[in-house]
Amino acid sequence: MEEKILTNKKYGLLVLCLIILGYIAFPLAAVLFESTVTIVIAGIYMCTAWILFAGLKVLKPQEALVLTLFGKYVGTIREEGFYFVNPFCTAVNPASGTKLSQSGDVSGLVTLNASPKEAAAVNAEVAAVSSKKISLKIMTLSNNRQKVNDCLGNPVEIGIAVMWKVNDTAKAVFNVDNYKEYLSLQCDSALRNIVRIYPYDVAPNIDTTGDGIPDEGSLRGSAEVVANRIKEEIQSKVENAGLEILEARTTYLAYATEIAAVMLQRQQASAIIDARKMIVEGAVGMVQMALEKLSENDICNLDEERKAAMVSNLLVVLCGNKDAQPIVNSGSLY
Repeated sequence: MEEKILTNKKYGLLVLCLIILGYIAFPLAAVLFESTVTIVIAGIYMCTAWILFAGLKVLKPQEALVLTLFGKYVGTIREEGFYFVNPFCTAVNPASGTKLSQSGDVSGLVTLNASPKEAAAVNAEVAAVSSKKISLKIMTLSNNRQKVNDCLGNPVEIGIAVMWKVNDTAKAVFNVDNYKEYLSLQCDSALRNIVRIYPYDVAPNIDTTGDGIPDEGSLRGSAEVVANRIKEEIQSKVENAGLEILEARTTYLAYATEIAAVMLQRQQASAIIDARKMIVEGAVGMVQMALEKLSENDICNLDEERKAAMVSNLLVVLCGNKDAQPIVNSGSLY
């Protein structure tokens, strides 16, 4: 299905003026001439001219109207203006009554927080009065958080926000049943496919790029790369629906509640080990520097046993969790 752009229908104001003028002129002519022909013509016009009002269409900026005539696709109006089309043309937008958790969908918060029965009632009411116009603006879809297993099998909760817009109105209306629901489902599927490739944190011997070489990719440390891969995955799925994915961003990322406490302890233990490693390396360097300075300045000459005792005392002082309590030896070293 290829989109046909209608650009020669901007006669809405002229037709509106002619219709109003006809409602004034025909009754006036029937009264003035008082002939059977004029009276019949005036009567027919008065009874049927209202049908022409159905052909008047007003479009605001970044709106489109997909028109069909007796089931056949006629074309799409994309530019703002006051149009007159065939009064029997029907505007088509199967997603007009679909309300997702996204920008541009009125009553979306009501349906999210309401009970299933209330949500269904609100959606039915909104669908009944919703416009058949298709928005060409940039929309933001925020899908609900999903629980997905990463490549190590750890359950994580993740949510994304997708910026998208309609590029081809004909494909969006006729190629899929409901392009909003289609986009939402494809976002869920793409998110799961990409998250399964990455670990939550950097893990050894994990290949996230598919080149067979282990790398340091992770959901937490490679957020930009993960978002781009999710965007490309979604775009490849919604191309046939006439949609363009502009950007995808991670809005929430955390371990699932059942393992969050354990993983927090693991992260704390890893941080403690790293800190201790740094402290020991610094302490060894300071002890080595102290021994070298004492030897260079010939302050005192220590045998191996005294050096070992000094190293032991300095390491205890430098690596201990509490402040050392000094002991002053007023007697002989021996």
